[in-house]
Amino acid sequence: MYKFLFLLGLGLLLSSPALAQVMRRDIGDFELKLATTPTRSMAQGLVKTDSVGSFHGGLDLSHDSGWYIGQWSPNMDLFDARNLEIDSYTGFKHVFDDKLGYELGMIRFARPQNSALDRHQVFAGMSLFQSRLGAALGDRPGRFDGTLYADLGTRSLLGVDITMKYGNHDLDTPVTLANGGNVRVFNDWSLNLTRPWLGIDLDLSYSGSSLRGQACSLYSGLNSQCDGYLLLKASRPLF
Repeated sequence: MYKFLFLLGLGLLLSSPALAQVMRRDIGDFELKLATTPTRSMAQGLVKTDSVGSFHGGLDLSHDSGWYIGQWSPNMDLFDARNLEIDSYTGFKHVFDDKLGYELGMIRFARPQNSALDRHQVFAGMSLFQSRLGAALGDRPGRFDGTLYADLGTRSLLGVDITMKYGNHDLDTPVTLANGGNVRVFNDWSLNLTRPWLGIDLDLSYSGSSLRGQACSLYSGLNSQCDGYLLLKASRPLF
């Protein structure tokens, strides 16, 4: 069922005449978005977006009152269901004017073929001028996670969109390493710079964590890599 809904949405997206990665449709008082790139400010700022080489996309349905629901899949593996992940979220967003607003919500990260990896996060954020700042808290078996998120918007000087994340991960029980040391708390962070150029999206990202050496064997945080990792990516939508 998950794959059917995703393929239906992807088909609608690709059939759109728009030369963008987001398709918008008004349905009464609702706005529906189908996208191959994240569209929701706080919620989509907390889900994985660096799924290179995989089918990924989602939908977002919002009401004029400020309520919204949506789903995002960072990995829709059509050949191996064990890799399927579905991130579902709901929340409320209110904008006072073009300078100030706030947002509250919750995300459920689900792995249908491995429910032991399911987890939840609650989040809150605020928009200030063109920037968005937020925080999320997640509690799952054996650990507690906290995340700070900042989207500074597009800086006019270089036309670069800047986003940052910082995570704190607190394990219930310290993990003992082979060298006799132990780890209970670790942190990680990432910086992402995005700029369109001649129809191509250029993306430069750097990520790192407080773990080093043998301690990296237990890493499971916001990033795909434990050590410092620099990635330059160029992508162009086909439709």
